[in-house]
Amino acid sequence: MMTGSIGNDAKFFRDLGVRLTQLRKAQGLTQIQFAKLLQVSQQQIASYEVGRRRIPISMLPTLAKILGTSFENLLGIANGVTKRGPTPLLQQQLEQLSHLPRTKQRVVNEMLTGILHQSNR
Repeated sequence: MMTGSIGNDAKFFRDLGVRLTQLRKAQGLTQIQFAKLLQVSQQQIASYEVGRRRIPISMLPTLAKILGTSFENLLGIANGVTKRGPTPLLQQQLEQLSHLPRTKQRVVNEMLTGILHQSNR
């Protein structure tokens, strides 16, 4: 009976790894970029993604936030509601933008406004 449970755990972590890979790629992140955001090694990410290593439960909130998804979606629960936010790269760029002088912020704002206005036509 214990063998079935262990087999189910292994399948769960393999499936979680597949979802992790898909979500990471959807955010446009490499394993190295993802590892830096999580403050782990690229090798750990690779091990998580193939299900060789178990993802610590304490890491799940951070994973969901970085990947712009819900716990339910991350864990493969069918009825989960997915919330997509800005990609981590965009979040980093916005943070950098906030540190620029006001004049440069205005230039970037004008450029974005122009691009968005053109794309809405």
